[in-house]
Amino acid sequence: MIRHLHREQFIPGEPARIWDFFATPRNLDAITPPNLRFEILGELTPRMYPGQMIAYRIGILPGITVRWLTEITHVRAGEFFVDEQRLGPYRLWHHEHHFTPAPGGVTMTDRITYDPGWGPLGGLIEALWIRRQLAGIFDYRAKKIAELFAG
Repeated sequence: MIRHLHREQFIPGEPARIWDFFATPRNLDAITPPNLRFEILGELTPRMYPGQMIAYRIGILPGITVRWLTEITHVRAGEFFVDEQRLGPYRLWHHEHHFTPAPGGVTMTDRITYDPGWGPLGGLIEALWIRRQLAGIFDYRAKKIAELFAG
């Protein structure tokens, strides 16, 4: 069953600096909760580009990690980029990151469309665990972004 997550956050600062941070794939580590044991696998270019494949490993439960491969499918510098799961824990993962100029910074909007798969069992797991897990990840990310771009 298709699910959606939508988040918005105002980020103060120079729009070009904000874009540069998010256009650098290695910075994903700085805004990912430590309990996920996030690890980028392989080398990355300094800047993202359409067609770029990013492989990483995340911990979904204590002692259990999964590999995740995403592709950066669209990039319009300073405005948006899209990543889509090619291999990983979801049947579908489509994440749009939009950056809209606002007085004193940008409004970043995340639109995630996902399907955990597994039919009714996946729906139950999504309701009991995945939804909370994703909310926690994006809450942590919002806090870290606010810290990184404060003042």
